Amino acid sequence: MRVGLAGLGKMGAAMSARLLELGHSLTVWNRTPGKALALVQAGAKVAENPAKLAAACDVTITILADASAIDAVYNGSNGLLSGDVKGKMFVEMSTELPSVKVSLAEKVKAKSASLIDCPVGGSVNPARQGKLLGLMGCSEKDAARVRPLLEQLCQRVEHCGDVGAGAEMKLAVNLPLMIGWQAYGEAFAICRDLGFEPKRLVDLLSNTSGANNGIKTRAPMIATMLEGGDPGPTTFSISNAVKDIKVMLAVAKEKGIELPALQMALAGFEEANAHGLGGADGAALSVYWSKRKK
Repeated sequence: MRVGLAGLGKMGAAMSARLLELGHSLTVWNRTPGKALALVQAGAKVAENPAKLAAACDVTITILADASAIDAVYNGSNGLLSGDVKGKMFVEMSTELPSVKVSLAEKVKAKSASLIDCPVGGSVNPARQGKLLGLMGCSEKDAARVRPLLEQLCQRVEHCGDVGAGAEMKLAVNLPLMIGWQAYGEAFAICRDLGFEPKRLVDLLSNTSGANNGIKTRAPMIATMLEGGDPGPTTFSISNAVKDIKVMLAVAKEKGIELPALQMALAGFEEANAHGLGGADGAALSVYWSKRKK
C-alpha cells in the first residue's frame, strides 16, 4: 500500500518513522520541508504539495495543527482534494471539532473518496512504537478497509461510529488528563512543605488509586522538573493543551452541557502559558502550580 502523511510535527514524524520501519512505501509532505530530511534519509519520498501527495498514495494520513490548517491542506489550490482522488482514502487524525470532520467528509465524498475520522490517543513514544489508541469515525466499510493499516500504528483501534464520532471520543479521552495535570499540581502544592524528595513524592502519588497513565509515564520527567532540571523533549505542549481544551469547551457549548472542572483547568493552563511555558510539556503545569504562590 502506498501511504502518504501530511503534517510532520512530533506525532506525524514518529508515525512516519514507524511506517517506514514496517516497510511501507511512504511519501510525506509538510509546510516546512526541512522537517522531512530525517525521513528522506530513512527512505521516504517528499511530495511538492498536498495535491501531489494525494496523487502518489492510496491512503493519506493527515495530522495537523487546527481547523484552518486542515482546510488549507485539503481545500487549497494545491490541496489534497484539488485533483482526481476517486477511490482514495484520507485518514484525518487531528484533534478538532466533530463538525470540522463532518464538513470535510462531505467534501471528500463529493470527490468520490473516503474520509476516516481517526484522532489518536498517546504521545510521541507510543506513536513511534505503534502503541497509540485509534478512535475511528466512519462507515463500517471504510473501517474495514483502513483497519489493517491503523493496527500497525495503534495497539487498539476503536470504531466509535460515523464521521465525527472519533473526534468526539478523542476529546472525551483527553479531558480527564487535562484536569489531571491541574489536580496533580494542587496535590504537589499541598505537600510541598513536607520535605519529600521529588522522586519519592512522584513515585508515591503515581502508585495510588487516583493515579492516571499521564503521571505514571511521565514520572521521571516530572521529578526532574520539580528538581529544576531539564526534562528533555516535549511530548504534548501546554499551548496545545490550551487549544484542545477550548475545542472541548466549544463542543460542550454546542451540546448545552457544562464542564466546570475543565473550565478551571483551562484557567490554569492559560496562566502557565502566559508565564512563558507554552512550549513546555503539559506535565509542566503540575510543576508550575506546585510552586505557585499568591
